[in-house]
Amino acid sequence: MSKKKMAGLGMLILPWLSVPLLGKKSFVRFFPVANIAILIMIILSIIANSKGWWKNKNTIFPKVPIDFSYILGAHFVTTLWVFKLTFGSFPLYLITNIVLDLINAFPFAGMWKKMGFFKFKKMSPIMYWFMTVIIAIVIYYYQYVVEKVIKREAVHS
Repeated sequence: MSKKKMAGLGMLILPWLSVPLLGKKSFVRFFPVANIAILIMIILSIIANSKGWWKNKNTIFPKVPIDFSYILGAHFVTTLWVFKLTFGSFPLYLITNIVLDLINAFPFAGMWKKMGFFKFKKMSPIMYWFMTVIIAIVIYYYQYVVEKVIKREAVHS
C-alpha cells in the first residue's frame, strides 16, 4: 500500500477513534448538523473541481474528484467536536471556527499540497477560509433551528 493511500486511510479512520469520547447523547444530537456540513462540502467540492478552484486527489478512490478521506473523516468528526464543545455560545463557536478554518486553509493546505492531496488553483486560501467561515455560520443556524423545533415539540408532547 502506498504512503498516500495510507495517509488517506489515516485521515479517514483516525478521527473516528475519538468519537466514543463524544458520548452517545452528543453524537446523536450533532449527527444531523455534521451530515449537513459534509453534504455542503461534497457539493462545494464538486463545484470547485468543475470550476478549477482547487484540485483534490482522492487516494482511496482515485477516480472520484472528492476527497472523502478528509470529508468523512477529519471534517465530519471535527464538526461533531466543535458543536459539542461550543454550541450554545455563538461567539466561542465562531472564534473556534475562524481559528480552525485558518489552520485548515493555510498550514494544512500547504501540507496537503506537498503530499499531493490538495492544491488551490483558481481560489486563494483566504477566499477558501472566508467561504468555510460562512458555512460554519450557516450550519450553526441550522443546529439552532433544529434545537428550537425539538424543544417546542417536547413542550407540546
